[in-house]
Amino acid sequence: MKRPSRRSFIQKITAGALGTVISSDLLRAEKSENIFEGMKRNKIFMPNDQIQLALIGAGGMGFADANTAITTPGVKLVAACDLYDGRLVAAKNKYGKDIFTTRDYRELLLRKDIDAVIVATPDHWHKDISVAAMNAGKAVYCEKPMTHDVSEGSAVVEAQNRNKVVFQVGSQGLSSLGNEKARELLAAGAIGQLNYAEGFWARNSPEGAWQYSIPADASEKTVDWKMFLNQYPDRPFDAKRFFRWRCYKDYGTGVSGDLFVHLFSSLHFITNSRGPQKIMAMGGLRYWKDGREVPDLLMGMFDYAETPEHPAFNLSLRVNFIDGTADSTYLRLVGSEGSMNVEWDKVTLIRNKAYAANDDPLMATKLNKNKDDSPRKLILPPDTTVYTAEEGYKGAHYDHFTNFFTAIRNKSSVVEDAVFGYRAAAPALLCNDSYYADKAVKWDPINLKVVK
Repeated sequence: MKRPSRRSFIQKITAGALGTVISSDLLRAEKSENIFEGMKRNKIFMPNDQIQLALIGAGGMGFADANTAITTPGVKLVAACDLYDGRLVAAKNKYGKDIFTTRDYRELLLRKDIDAVIVATPDHWHKDISVAAMNAGKAVYCEKPMTHDVSEGSAVVEAQNRNKVVFQVGSQGLSSLGNEKARELLAAGAIGQLNYAEGFWARNSPEGAWQYSIPADASEKTVDWKMFLNQYPDRPFDAKRFFRWRCYKDYGTGVSGDLFVHLFSSLHFITNSRGPQKIMAMGGLRYWKDGREVPDLLMGMFDYAETPEHPAFNLSLRVNFIDGTADSTYLRLVGSEGSMNVEWDKVTLIRNKAYAANDDPLMATKLNKNKDDSPRKLILPPDTTVYTAEEGYKGAHYDHFTNFFTAIRNKSSVVEDAVFGYRAAAPALLCNDSYYADKAVKWDPINLKVVK
């Protein structure tokens, strides 16, 4: 398999083929460790017909999604659904007294004036509501992970294929400028041959560890508790389970489903990967012993086989909710000749100078020969290049919704559709399965099934 090498990347960059580093910067390279380059979009969005949007699940993430969605041109929020009355009141106060509100999402799906829905419910409702919405002809923006259990993915894929509607999973970082630049750099051979990747998410606060506030009026009168439970075991009303649902296996998917899935989505986009074939996890409940059923520290190891799209490589992911560094995250790709740290608005490319110093000996011999027959020394690019988003960049969340609404208007496709979303969710969910079963899990990312 012939893939771009860092040598070919250096030749391109020095020849100006990538059009990203000007010659004066190259001349100063040996004195400078960082070169900042603007990343910008060339796409111009042209507003078309107004899209009428409904929000299903008006919690923190739901409001964040809706707030971003309505800043895109030609989008109007006309309805909201939640199982807690206080959130419906908040929705009217925020988005207007004329929006329709209900506890029952099925009422929204019957309305002809709704074109698309945001599904920002607890994870255990993602599949059922997404499938029902697509069956009703609605476009769907479903928060990550796409499903609560790995067995549910095929139903979502089938519903999108059958209904021919736009479906996009809400791992918003996927649409970022940072991911796009990293994808371009990897394909150009900027870090040589990929062999390892790692991701980390650190938090150190009650809110970050899902100890969300519980309203004083929370009760069976203000919350539709029976609807919330879905098909999971009946039990007396528990405000913690409703408002801090991420802490419980029946409703959430733990740190892996909440955060690993973002890293899988970005990595798979950058590398064109369909996913790992072997998954192993370990961790524990180290600090937040508040009745939760999921670990607050989790580490996952993933084995990616060689494919026509990428070489074999390994991935290491970790989440720590009791980390003293606090509130930091990264995705790092390591290759044979360099590495890059990928953020949603920035990419830091670090290259190994030892390879650049020896460049192509054939070219050096032919074009740059000294009198003593030794190759002439070359002007080297900098060790570190930092690509940053252009000032005024609206961010990955805005980009993700723009892609979603553009696909609706143009009747086109999105990157993070049901199949892509399934391939990102599956290793995250199987990471949980590995942790609880205390054994490795094998996954077929091509045929989307667990290998027994």
